[in-house]
Amino acid sequence: MSDSKKRARIIGTGMCLPDRVVTNDDISEWCDTNDEWITKRTGIRQRHFAEEGISSAMLGADASKMALADAGIDATDLDMIICSTVTPEQMAPMNALLMQDRLGATNASGFDLNGACSGFLYGLSTANAFIETGMAKNILLVGAETTSRLLNWDYRATAVLFADGAGTVVLQADDTGAGVLTSHMGADGSGADILNMAAGGYKYSPTWEYIKENPPIIGMNGQELFKRAVKTMSNEVENVIKESGVSAEDIALFVPHQANARIIHAACDRVGLPHEKAFINIDHTGNTVAASIPIALHEAKEQGRIKEGDLIMFAAFGAGLTWASALVRW
Repeated sequence: MSDSKKRARIIGTGMCLPDRVVTNDDISEWCDTNDEWITKRTGIRQRHFAEEGISSAMLGADASKMALADAGIDATDLDMIICSTVTPEQMAPMNALLMQDRLGATNASGFDLNGACSGFLYGLSTANAFIETGMAKNILLVGAETTSRLLNWDYRATAVLFADGAGTVVLQADDTGAGVLTSHMGADGSGADILNMAAGGYKYSPTWEYIKENPPIIGMNGQELFKRAVKTMSNEVENVIKESGVSAEDIALFVPHQANARIIHAACDRVGLPHEKAFINIDHTGNTVAASIPIALHEAKEQGRIKEGDLIMFAAFGAGLTWASALVRW
């Protein structure tokens, strides 16, 4: 049945994890930690790191080829490419255009978006707006990261968390009632010191001397971040459920940002979602920032956890501070 409103419907998914697998035991050789400490606090057992010379745009292009094949459309059918990333291949041109060239998406415009761990859902809201207004019909939305390049092994709190990978969805205009039913984005810049990476911008001249003395480090206040993440992600889920007129029982699957298994379970408890409805893959992916939700979505689909007509809930919380949510009918 057709309805008059155009929505962005997910018609294809794909993912790419680098070949190099890094276990908790490997991490323990580089910093003061061990497998038990990491697993208990995060749920992570292993993750993937990109080899030298492999960029986020390369991972994104490989994930996109899979998603395009799954969707059954050609790269030349794309109107737009949106890449959510905090670790672009280079400052310019942006990842979206590097992927456009690698894919042969000659008819697509493109841009990058930095929403940190909420980046994929920021991109989903943005893509849906372009489709709702008729400015695009087919959009490639990519989350791609190589955050292992930012890790400082003297700072255990974040060194054990982050990893590399890419996930992609193909979005198409649809008027059958499927697609993005509602979405939301939020931010609080006053909480920037709770999770951030201060280096890498142009506040200071990026001289070799400065970089050597001030190496990149992802800083984090873990306790405060945990509290805010649980509260905010729970509120996002509750608000989307209320706005959509559905109940928690109607949600077939919850695909959250994969930051910490304890955060996900605590958020489920607050909104009355059974733990088994939450898809968690952080045990083998780590925190892949903007790539985590599309990677998890692809794995959930491949495992048969999603069927046509299902209501899928998404939620994320990340550096900035940023947060976002969406409800999608498959």
